[in-house]
Amino acid sequence: MNNNELFEAMMLVAEEKGIDTDTLIEKIQTALTIAIKKDYRSDNVKFDIDIKKGKFDVCIGKLIVEEVEDSANQISLEDAKKISKTKKYKIGDECIVKLNTRHFGRIAAQNAKQVVKQGIKEVERNQLIEQWGSLQNGAVSVRVVSADAETGDVTVEINGSEVTLFRRDQIPGEEIYVGDNIKVYVSGVSANDRQPTLRISRTHNNFIKRLLESEVPEIYDGVVEIKAVSREAGQRSKVAVFSNDENVDAVGSCIGPSRSRISKVCEEINGEKIDVIVYSDDPKEFVRQALKPADVIDVDIHEGELRACTVIVPDNQLSLAIGNKGQNAKLAARLTGFKIDIRPESGFYEG
Repeated sequence: MNNNELFEAMMLVAEEKGIDTDTLIEKIQTALTIAIKKDYRSDNVKFDIDIKKGKFDVCIGKLIVEEVEDSANQISLEDAKKISKTKKYKIGDECIVKLNTRHFGRIAAQNAKQVVKQGIKEVERNQLIEQWGSLQNGAVSVRVVSADAETGDVTVEINGSEVTLFRRDQIPGEEIYVGDNIKVYVSGVSANDRQPTLRISRTHNNFIKRLLESEVPEIYDGVVEIKAVSREAGQRSKVAVFSNDENVDAVGSCIGPSRSRISKVCEEINGEKIDVIVYSDDPKEFVRQALKPADVIDVDIHEGELRACTVIVPDNQLSLAIGNKGQNAKLAARLTGFKIDIRPESGFYEG
């Protein structure tokens, strides 16, 4: 480990990553402490690092004893005097043993490199959280700057930074092209193998919430609340809303005049259908509303079972209640948190 090479590398990393040198030194000290403790079995590692002065000293503090039982942390008075002839050591004092940084063990160097790498990632992640913290859990408009024809992943630009929108986080069936302006939901900051990055999605349930909030002033102002969302991205969503003002129609507010508000949201999510229903604290009524557009005759909440119910619907509404491939029933179950068993009014059911 060459001191000059170390300082050059530290300065380069700090400059490239935009990391404060003091923070980087702290991470390197932590890394080297772990490595040295493992290699030298010492619990008392001391550092004196000054990048500007080119100073890099690493020492181990050893207790001066009459009889050495732990050579990693103890030293005899005789050996201590050999290290420093000017100091008047006595039993019980601490002797500072300077390590030759050029001769750190291979294992120590490898451990230090790995922990430094992890420490830098953590610093970068914290910087991203600080930089993009205001975007987290929000829907933002982005521009598509590139697309990978093989994987289907696209790269978008957010505040001057390029972020990947993976194919799995795109709405099934949608086609996104370079130059498109789209909206994405920022779910957080993650650290991958290369570097920390924003996690963005167009399939997240909360994406529907934020889009509605941007189109419906009553939601933004808190008059209307979104209580729950269930979603099959690209196909259908169900949104349960509640009005805190008896004079405000929660569903009507979301739909808007001539369906203008809900249409804008559907357009943004590639034509995905959205059922807006009224939330209720009464489980029976909530399940009844959740199964719309089907009519429900009765809801029987099971006793002794964990959130399960049986729903009776008119015979001619059975297919509508269940939905294509069971989609309506599945979304209603996710929305309410109930396991829903749907039965026809006549009692005859094939399936």
